Amino acid sequence: MVSREPEIIVGLDLGTTKTAVVVAERDENLRDPQIIGIGQSKSLGIRKGMIINLEQAVESVKAALHDAESMVGFEIDEATVAFSGVDSNSIISRGMVSLGRTPRQVTIQDVERVIEAAQSELAVPPNRCNLHTIPVKYSIDGNSGIDDPLGMTGIRLEIELQSVIVPTSVLQNVVNCMERAGVSVKGLVVKSLSTSMGALTNEEKQAGVISLSVGGGITTIALFTDGRPVKLAVIPIGGDHITNDLAYVLKVPISKAEEFKKELSLDDSDPEEKYIEVDIRGKSRKIDVLEAVEVMRYRMEELFSEYVSQQLNDFSVHMFPAGLVLSGGVAKTRELEPFVSDLLGFPVRIADPLDSFQMPPGRNDCQYTSAAGIIRYITDKERNPYHFIEIPVHKLRTGSLNPISSGRKPKREIPSGDGGVKVKNLIGVIRKSIKELF
Repeated sequence: MVSREPEIIVGLDLGTTKTAVVVAERDENLRDPQIIGIGQSKSLGIRKGMIINLEQAVESVKAALHDAESMVGFEIDEATVAFSGVDSNSIISRGMVSLGRTPRQVTIQDVERVIEAAQSELAVPPNRCNLHTIPVKYSIDGNSGIDDPLGMTGIRLEIELQSVIVPTSVLQNVVNCMERAGVSVKGLVVKSLSTSMGALTNEEKQAGVISLSVGGGITTIALFTDGRPVKLAVIPIGGDHITNDLAYVLKVPISKAEEFKKELSLDDSDPEEKYIEVDIRGKSRKIDVLEAVEVMRYRMEELFSEYVSQQLNDFSVHMFPAGLVLSGGVAKTRELEPFVSDLLGFPVRIADPLDSFQMPPGRNDCQYTSAAGIIRYITDKERNPYHFIEIPVHKLRTGSLNPISSGRKPKREIPSGDGGVKVKNLIGVIRKSIKELF
């Protein structure tokens, strides 16, 4: 019997401050991929998670790919890409279908119908699309919490469905960037989802937990209950805002403010050194440590007390007994755990990637959680076809993606003609995706 070549799986995390590439392989005897290499580069041409200079972003991707290729020893030609953007959001809709007057088993066609019923609540303007369709939970005859309804018996099937809405142009720019860098895009995933997949244990997701990744330009958040994501969102504040604040208040260059930020502790209420000597363009300056800490704490309080709390308004704190799991570069800030725990009243932990033991030293901490999470996202989709249903990437190349609005409206308000696309087009894509999965 001839053994097959190992399957190569690649994830590319397109971030504001860095671009990371994770390469994993899986042979025919292994169910789980093993990470064999990680490449990275400084991100250029990206602001708040969005591409603002295509040529610079392409060069950043090429550099990260080259770094990864030098580690694994072969060329990378396709990847699943994690990205973010401040205009991404998620919407919950609900649907219900009858299975008949007498109880019978649920079929694939029934699942298609109930997804269609839930999707029919969404209107369709032309500039946005539904990247992820995520069944949150199914109910049969009023019994909720069902993860996979196929083969179960009842007379009424209901669904709570989450649709992740992203501007179409953002997705197209990501695909264009990758392809100009010589990489075929195999799939797309929002960073709030990839980060949670890389950071959260199954026990935490089942109990109820908040995944929060504070990156350079933005913060992504994912709320989980009963093992499924119930909300995905983006907050337009990140580590760069802290750096800019420090540079403005302390009157130092951005580069010096960034260096200084990494040395500060949120608990420096009585630091050993009241002042730090820094060299700025050949001149010595004294920086007030307490003033710098106050600036950083103020921005952190704004992020967690105002913006994060706002994302939790529609939920009870008792829904998240596993607390808050922090990742991203800003999560390396000293004494951040007790600071956030005191602000929000949640238990807090800093998350290294679940697969950090497979990752090389220096590239296995909380900054690489999203990149490693892409691999777990891919394998989870393979094992649980109903967990995440995606719009095919080839639709982005042709511009034929069915867009979805960011609000919920009655079906009669869906625009038609040249101004929009009907919901049935999206349902057709979802139906085809489900059939391909089975």
